[in-house]
Amino acid sequence: MDYIRDYAMYASIFGMFSFVWFGWAQERPRRGWRPYLGIASGIALLVCLFGVYLSITNWGEASALKESSSFTTYLITVYMEFFLAGLGAFLLIRKKRSDFVAPWIAFIVGIHFIALVGVFDDPSLYVLAALLVAISLISLFLAPKLQVARSAITGVGSGTVLFGFAILGLIRFFSV
Repeated sequence: MDYIRDYAMYASIFGMFSFVWFGWAQERPRRGWRPYLGIASGIALLVCLFGVYLSITNWGEASALKESSSFTTYLITVYMEFFLAGLGAFLLIRKKRSDFVAPWIAFIVGIHFIALVGVFDDPSLYVLAALLVAISLISLFLAPKLQVARSAITGVGSGTVLFGFAILGLIRFFSV
């Protein structure tokens, strides 16, 4: 089934989180990356706002979340994601390992998409999950080699992937 409102929300939510990750990537990147990260953040924000507009103007359209069991599963998944991400971040900061917070958050965000595949009946979320988990793991090893913060690698990778899925949401929205 085509969930037109969900596709608009993909553009909005993935665009917003792309904006956030590109912002987080600015913690300690290479100097030459900053202008591109700023441009990417701005474009992601525009996609987000366009998605918000499409979501509002198509609020009555089909959505997987109109089914109460899907909405309940969605809420449980999101609450668990926030709890695990927050707890892990808290523990990492307490152990003076704050450079691992961004990869941890990306890892948990990636994992949570596995549970959302069934909610949205969208197997492409498996790809999103795999990419975010891979980025979180790659950042652990690549950042020290490039002498940047792990958040720079995690932010660039996650921001790019989420931006791609925001655009995919727009493509699906306009293809229905």
